[in-house]
Amino acid sequence: MADPMTAARFLRALRDEGLTVVETDGWRTHSRNQVGPWGPVHGVLMHHTVTKGTANSVRICRDGFAGLPGPLCHGVISKDGRVHLVGYGRTNHAGSGDDDVLRAVIAEKSLPSANEANTDGNRHFYGFECVNLGDGKDPWPAVQVEAMEAAAAAVCRVHDWNPPSVIGHLEWQPGKIDPRGVSMAGLRRRIGERLDPEPEPYKVKPGDNLWSIAAKLLGDSARWGEISRLNQLPSTHITPGQELKIPKK
Repeated sequence: MADPMTAARFLRALRDEGLTVVETDGWRTHSRNQVGPWGPVHGVLMHHTVTKGTANSVRICRDGFAGLPGPLCHGVISKDGRVHLVGYGRTNHAGSGDDDVLRAVIAEKSLPSANEANTDGNRHFYGFECVNLGDGKDPWPAVQVEAMEAAAAAVCRVHDWNPPSVIGHLEWQPGKIDPRGVSMAGLRRRIGERLDPEPEPYKVKPGDNLWSIAAKLLGDSARWGEISRLNQLPSTHITPGQELKIPKK
């Protein structure tokens, strides 16, 4: 649970994550806030657009269509991996979903099956639409999926959320299938690796011992045993040049 970040912070977060961001005119104030509040926010929702072409998809997601005014998301992720910002605030992307799913997202626990549509998702989620027909045949370029991962991770990093805060539309609302062709479990795994990467191996230097390495890299000499167990060391003896795996902080 968190207050939504400002538009400027959102833009900076995406760029800090290494994404190429395209700003459409007026995106910072283009919203559906007049029909209801945005926030508190609890997570990130991923979609596919069911459209073809970057310009066409961005236009539809910005302007909406009859019966569903735009913006239809915060960012459109094109097949070349760019994020096109089309709105900020409350947007028409999530619709009504399952309150049990929302509670699981807030608690960052395993998701139940979505079998109800009784809770306003537009209020509580950041939304990214990803350009894809959703027919099971339209390809997902690796650069696009990597951008999906980076965009979700950028939001999670600001709010100190973990991968379970990122879900697909199909996990939120009964009858939805998007983002079809992308494994949400796999996406969450890669988001986790991005947010908390494995430390680089440490090469033992002359004068090092397990206690000094633990103090230097983990901030606590008492964690020397974790290094020993992770590397399956038969004793506390280590030699210069030896490479050691280091536990996460």
